[in-house]
Amino acid sequence: SILSARTVIADHTEVDAAHEGEGVGLFLLEAMLKDARAEGFTIVPLCPFVNAQRRKHPDWADLFNV
Repeated sequence: SILSARTVIADHTEVDAAHEGEGVGLFLLEAMLKDARAEGFTIVPLCPFVNAQRRKHPDWADLFNV
């Protein structure tokens, strides 16, 4: 969800059950992070998966609006 031109909400990450555990969710999140850097927006991490990954990667801190 887009909150503003500078803030995007990551409210849900869904991967087909047939592909769970294959790293697809992380791939999607990394693509979002790349877009955030390139386009200059921050992410509000409401999704539990995104929040868990954010805590594991302190080097991503500048991309999150918490």
